[in-house]
Amino acid sequence: MLTSLARWIDRNILELGREMRLSYLPPLMVYMAYGISGLTGIVGTFFVKEYLGLSAAFLAALGFWAGIPWALKMPMGHLVDLLWRWKSWLICVGAGLLAASLSIMAALIGHRDEMTAIMSAEAWYILSVLLAPIGYVIQDTVADAMTVEAVPRVDERGRPFDDRTRKLMHTTMQTLGRVAIIGGGVLVALINLYLFRGVEGRPQSEIVGIYQQVYLMALVIPAVSVMGIAVAALIKRRDRRRLRAQGYSVEQIRAMTSVHGEEGGAAKPNWWILGGSLLFALFTLTVGLGRFPYSEEIVFAGSLGIVGFLLVRLTNELEPSARATLVGTATVIFMFRAVPGPGPGQTWWMIDELKFDQEFLSVLSLIGSSLTLAGMFIFRRFMAERSIVYVVGFLTLMGVVLSVPIVSMYYGLHEWTARMTGGVVDARFIALVDTALESPLGQISMIPMLAWIANSAPANLKATFFAVMASFTNLALSLSQLGTKYLNQIFIVTREMRDPATGMVQTPADYSDLGMLLITQLVISLALPFAAILFAKMTRFQSA
Repeated sequence: MLTSLARWIDRNILELGREMRLSYLPPLMVYMAYGISGLTGIVGTFFVKEYLGLSAAFLAALGFWAGIPWALKMPMGHLVDLLWRWKSWLICVGAGLLAASLSIMAALIGHRDEMTAIMSAEAWYILSVLLAPIGYVIQDTVADAMTVEAVPRVDERGRPFDDRTRKLMHTTMQTLGRVAIIGGGVLVALINLYLFRGVEGRPQSEIVGIYQQVYLMALVIPAVSVMGIAVAALIKRRDRRRLRAQGYSVEQIRAMTSVHGEEGGAAKPNWWILGGSLLFALFTLTVGLGRFPYSEEIVFAGSLGIVGFLLVRLTNELEPSARATLVGTATVIFMFRAVPGPGPGQTWWMIDELKFDQEFLSVLSLIGSSLTLAGMFIFRRFMAERSIVYVVGFLTLMGVVLSVPIVSMYYGLHEWTARMTGGVVDARFIALVDTALESPLGQISMIPMLAWIANSAPANLKATFFAVMASFTNLALSLSQLGTKYLNQIFIVTREMRDPATGMVQTPADYSDLGMLLITQLVISLALPFAAILFAKMTRFQSA
């Protein structure tokens, strides 16, 4: 028994540590910066709830617009391929946008009167929300390209690695990338738990001070990502110096260390991608700023058409079998990620009715991040040995099962369990257990797909392929936000809003429609992914 456990730990956890290479560190630092971005999540939730008069439907629509920059990963990825030598500067541009977004929120919380003299608090919040994803998408695109560069083509003596070894290294790199993101989430949860300990009963002015402190601390996010590119430059210089000492020429060293040194050299401009992406950007800005009716729907339909067209053009670079695999895989992932969420009303209900405060939400975040990190190791072999269709089907079923307790609590499950157990199994107990069970399943659905792209895409178009699939699947998140908006327009959920000056109730809380919203969302979350799985199984397309 102990021997089997030790063997399992060695195979699934220690082995990953042994496969870690110093060259993996730079992209992992950028990914960790993205993980740390969750530092402001709990603060943002409470700030919006307590100080901004934005409805659940409006926040879902805002989430749609905030997701649009992620669809621009396609031109960004191609731009990285074209500007490969100068891609590090893009990290700095992204860092600047992130710093601006965080500084706006810190100033809005700490100097509200001065900020609202220029624009309304809601307008500043919207600007901050829209700046952040632009910065993150730039950095994430470069980080994806850096993961390909981080996997060496030759060993310390300049001997090429075989295909099987490189495939394992790509899988390890993608797994560690998700580990870095989740590890950043664990760190964030610990910080939030420390800051919000004993928050109940504190004066509101002190809580607002904590909110501002969190946003100022979050300025470390752009700093970490910039440090990543500095480390990458040092590692590359070390590797070239070592190979030069072994007698290799400058041309040989360039061929050994440059990703674009294989299969035809540097990428050439794909004017279909560049032109289509420019059309996409102009189309989105025109519709968004023009305040057209159904602007979100128009942008989504147009974006999907443009991205789909560019995807077809790009997949011409693949063999027919690889093309069919890519289409089938992308469809399954798209529908899985397109499932709408319940919206902010569920969190508001937990805060108001279940009395979940900042400290308890920090505990849930810590449990969720920690067990998700554990799940990366627990399910490592599961991801490597199962198809994406199997992984998505498993995640869908488990997600539905683990959503049932939350829906049941709306109808009083926690009250019944508390009576039956003398108050032990209450709402917080159920939320803790549900989070503990659900968390290990997070973040694993994309790893097999990312590893497949890293190993199978043409060498001089790695970043483009990463970005193309990210654009397509991130459009699914935009569709998810649209679905969330529709659900919140059909089932109206409002939280209590009070006048900051007088304390008078301006909008009463109304969660009477939340139950049907949660049930409808649960049914959709089961139907959409399995429809895509049936498509992949019953057509000529297949899944990786």
